[in-house]
Parts: sequence; structure tokens; C-alpha cells
Amino acid sequence: MRPFSMLAIYVLMWVMCAFVVLPFGVRTPDELGVEKVPGQAHSAPANFRPRVIVLRTTLLSLAVFVLFFANYRYGWIVPADLDISPLIGLK
Repeated sequence: MRPFSMLAIYVLMWVMCAFVVLPFGVRTPDELGVEKVPGQAHSAPANFRPRVIVLRTTLLSLAVFVLFFANYRYGWIVPADLDISPLIGLK
């Protein structure tokens, strides 16, 4: 696999993992017992910490990419393993 392809796949995985990690640990002002700023939405997070989210996303995406690359290298799961047509009677 070429280095640029590896980088592109890692960036895509990082973005997907960011959406997975984003909701964890976020609390609303009502849950934390802090005052809301005038005009603030009721669902707005009161403890948003972007550095923690970036760190968690980076660690998760690195683990997912390592598994992806190991599968690419050693061929644990190949496209033929994902073919469900015999299961639903198409072949």
C-alpha cells in the first residue's frame, strides 16, 4: 500500500472515529449544575474539551487503522468472506 493511500485511509478513519468519540463525556449545564449563558441552547455542552476529544479520537483511529492494515497485510477477511448472496439464495 502506498504511503499516500495509507494517510488518506487514516484521515478518513480519524474523521469517522471523531463522530464516534464526540458524544462521550459531554454534559449539559443542567447535569453539571452550572448556570447557562443567556441565549445558550439547553442541549449545549458545558464541559466541551477539544484536546481530550482529539486525543481519544487519535488513539481510537490508530487502533482501528492498525487492525485495518494488519487485515490488508495478512488477509484475514477478504471480499469473498463478505459476500452474502449464497445466504439469501442468489447463487
